[in-house]
Amino acid sequence: MPRMRRKGDLPEKICAQCGRPFAWRKKWERVWEEVRYCSDRCRAEARRGRHAAPEPDGSAGPGTARTVRPGGS
Repeated sequence: MPRMRRKGDLPEKICAQCGRPFAWRKKWERVWEEVRYCSDRCRAEARRGRHAAPEPDGSAGPGTARTVRPGGS
């Protein structure tokens, strides 16, 4: 029987849509080189042309300014 691996020992990639890291999964064993997205949601958003990752300068992009209200909400 094969020896178990810790999740920290598994290979990781960065999602092409959201920019978050995701780890190897058994179901991706044969197609790991082709996997680009961490989830079905990210894959669907990429097909629609949405870009969910924040800009490199830390802003969320044009037209996404938050309104700050007194009282903390």
